[in-house]
Amino acid sequence: MFALTRSAQPERRAVLRAGAALATTAAAGLGASGCAAGDDGVSADGTVTIEMWHGQTDTGKKAMESLVASFMRSHPRIRVELGGGVLADAMLQKVTAALAAGSYPDIAYIFGSDLASVARSPQVVDLTDMVGHAGTPWTNYWAPARQAVTVNGQVRAAPALLDSLAVVCNRKLFRQAGLPLPEADWRWDDFVATAKALTDAGRGRFGTGWPGVGDEDTVWRLWPMIWDLGGDVVADDGKHIGFAHAGTRALEVVAALARDKSVYVDPKPGSEQMYQVFLSNRMGMAVTGPWQLPDIRQAKIDYHVVPLPTFSGRPVTISGPDTWTVFDNGAARKKAAKTFVSWLMQPAQDVRWDIDAGSLPLSRRTRDLPAWQHQENTTEGLEVFTKALDSARVRPVHAAYPQISQALGQAVVAVLLGRSSPAQAVRSCAADSNAALLIPR
Repeated sequence: MFALTRSAQPERRAVLRAGAALATTAAAGLGASGCAAGDDGVSADGTVTIEMWHGQTDTGKKAMESLVASFMRSHPRIRVELGGGVLADAMLQKVTAALAAGSYPDIAYIFGSDLASVARSPQVVDLTDMVGHAGTPWTNYWAPARQAVTVNGQVRAAPALLDSLAVVCNRKLFRQAGLPLPEADWRWDDFVATAKALTDAGRGRFGTGWPGVGDEDTVWRLWPMIWDLGGDVVADDGKHIGFAHAGTRALEVVAALARDKSVYVDPKPGSEQMYQVFLSNRMGMAVTGPWQLPDIRQAKIDYHVVPLPTFSGRPVTISGPDTWTVFDNGAARKKAAKTFVSWLMQPAQDVRWDIDAGSLPLSRRTRDLPAWQHQENTTEGLEVFTKALDSARVRPVHAAYPQISQALGQAVVAVLLGRSSPAQAVRSCAADSNAALLIPR
């Protein structure tokens, strides 16, 4: 099973609650050119030392330490120092301050949703040439991994972590409710009806759950529904949201769950309470990712994984990739940093990271390795998440995305709590989002 444990989950969950507010307030500082660190990182014997702000804790940190040790054994002239002193959800703020001060790392773990803001800095290295000449063809990487690191046609970071969303069902609660387990071709109307049938207020049991903070964790579950309905985050003209109609229809599903009182609304960041309800056999379905499987197995939940429902019958999900972003601290350190991240991306290393830190394979070559095949065969439902990458999309790498996310998050919460109709919520979201899209960047 995945080695990711609850103690490691804050770093993974942080990709979803990644600070839209931080990205908004910090973006101005990213344009500062700064100067490269004074130390060129090259010792008398030619060894180059680079600094990596990894953002991991516990299991993820141990996995990275092991990989770094392996790299330095095979690349004795490059020394990688792990540091940063913050977890991934605080990385944007720290990197922004470091760029403004002119003293920044060579590599940092940056959320995909924050990359567009960070890449405005001239110190962010263009990796297009690197991935074009890597051992694994760039086209062999899953589309979400490639799209999440591409800004205006240039590869501005290396993919670091990949996931997808599906629905995990509690078999015991389905049996108690006399319901068949859902299959891959189910629809959102089926989801709403199933959630209602699973709900038992007297026993404190809910059909499903939804984060209710208004952060990225709240928002990203809605994007697959919007895409399935033909909407998009930003319209083709680049000046308006692309989900005025589709967003209303998607929020009608949320409103139905709220009316039926079949959804547990988690009022705290991180969704830990929502997952605890599921792990205590009081929630029938959880829309979640592969990172949650270790806790589900540890709690001895008899579970079943099924792809997300659809409106159209065409499979669609979302992936929230994170990145290794490289910064320019001079020619020697830049070359060494690119060598390391290129090495990390290759299947032999990627599969170790995936298994130990809880990611999905970055490329199809990694997926085909015996080690990953064994992982899938011994982890119930993991194959569903991997297969979902074929239909996964990513949030746009757009500088205005944090403001759009913040506005949509408020809309989702308003509907979850019965404070607004879907149409009213989307109108309010559109007003704030469209204003953000008009700001020159």
